[in-house]
Amino acid sequence: MTAPFQQTEEQQAYREAARRFAREKLAPSYLKRARTHDIDRALVKEMGALGLVGCDLPEQYGGMGESSVTAGVIIEEIAYADFNISYVQLLASLMGGMVAKHASPDIAKEWVPRVAAGEAIIGLGLTEPRGGSDAANLQLRAERSGNGWRLNGEKTSMSFSTQADAAVVFARTGDPAGASRGVSAFFVDLSDKGITRTAFDDIGTKPVARGSAFFDDVYVPAECMMSEQDRAFSTIMVGFDFSRALIGLECLAAAQASVDETWEYVKGREAFGAPIVQYQGVSFPLAEAETQLTMMRQLCYHTLALRDRGERHTAEAAMCKWYVPKTACEILHQCLILHGHYGYTTDLPHHQRYNDVLGLQIGDGTAQIQKLVIAREKAGRVALQYDKKA
Repeated sequence: MTAPFQQTEEQQAYREAARRFAREKLAPSYLKRARTHDIDRALVKEMGALGLVGCDLPEQYGGMGESSVTAGVIIEEIAYADFNISYVQLLASLMGGMVAKHASPDIAKEWVPRVAAGEAIIGLGLTEPRGGSDAANLQLRAERSGNGWRLNGEKTSMSFSTQADAAVVFARTGDPAGASRGVSAFFVDLSDKGITRTAFDDIGTKPVARGSAFFDDVYVPAECMMSEQDRAFSTIMVGFDFSRALIGLECLAAAQASVDETWEYVKGREAFGAPIVQYQGVSFPLAEAETQLTMMRQLCYHTLALRDRGERHTAEAAMCKWYVPKTACEILHQCLILHGHYGYTTDLPHHQRYNDVLGLQIGDGTAQIQKLVIAREKAGRVALQYDKKA
């Protein structure tokens, strides 16, 4: 993969370290790990020791204080070799950054260094069974109890549901009619009493163990509230512009891996007395894929660069989130087809990458929601049909 921007020497060093680790330690066993429901914590710790987890987290909390672009460089290289492992980088940057910025200093000092070291995973408890895209329509309630709160309800579609050590849980603390107003966020140790968890049997990203967490009168100390009471939703959700660009890089990296492998295959495969790469029906789809991948990579890194400069990047992040997973799936489908009947077996990785990437056409914001975000950014709130006050 060629860098789509002028890399610093430090970024090049990160890319080389991530690529070496990914190709040597991750790629050979990607398919084997993809069939399990557990993430390999030893590999995660090894990545942490190399500085490949949450490199953008603050130095005061054990991170490297690197840029968003550098975090993107690492996640692209990891996802090229193992899409599922790259979720560790994604959550480390998103959730570690969220805790560093919005949790109490004591919580941040205890947990963020563990995330950066690959010793802990912090999950996101946002989605609920009754509504995914309507994210602020929360039913899980937090009610005052002494010097703290008690949580009751369910979170679903949570990455690392059975493996995360802690989670940032969004709960209703105010008037249900207030939509995003009246939502607070809590840092919750998932070993606390009253929490049970289950994992789904998804068609892809099995090691990520997407699932549900149930909170039955779970006590949370007052100091575990993050950000401002009743106003956490809009304050904290800004961080998702970062993760959406990283998701784009995850997805295009998986597609790039299959495209690279397919070029090699069609150069060696012969039909009618010639390598099939000579036939435009074979080479043109791959040429189109390379064009799309190059453009998408530019978009993702441009979005991260805007973030590093402190410039608004919400629309660009939404573009990354809706367009890249969709196009990456189309590319992966084409790579599978170009391998013929052998591509339809489980011996090759194309089907697995396709199933893994497919989930991100749904999770973390559907294409439809992202297009609404773009419309809002360009035309204002009048573009939102659900905004009755527009």
